[in-house]
Amino acid sequence: MPLTPADAQTIFDENFAPWVRALDLQFTETDETGRCTAEMAITDDLTRMGDVLSGQALAAMADTVMVFACASLFGEMRPVATTNLEVQFLRPGLGERVICTAEITKPGRNLLFCRAVMRAEPSGKDIATATATFHLA
Repeated sequence: MPLTPADAQTIFDENFAPWVRALDLQFTETDETGRCTAEMAITDDLTRMGDVLSGQALAAMADTVMVFACASLFGEMRPVATTNLEVQFLRPGLGERVICTAEITKPGRNLLFCRAVMRAEPSGKDIATATATFHLA
């Protein structure tokens, strides 16, 4: 049975650490191919000097949405552990919100390779990309 955006939202709201939930991610898309999209408002709590979204918030968003890309592939949340995460910051995170789309690039028996693209809105410009490897526990 596919994992729906509503399922992802419930899992996120009920199971993730309070500091991750403080990102207030809103899940908008999931599919059985291992793709997930979520949005995050750019708020004063997440910005640094110059009203630029902090890199820590972007990294946490990317990691979390990639975890849900894994769950989308499985149709359920399974425990995965981040074994590596690399974030490339392309330009300042400015605007009203960030949309992160994550996908599984290679599913393996024990390792899942993922990538994510984060786009600022309303400009539509990519502000960061990320890659990660997850170990299926």
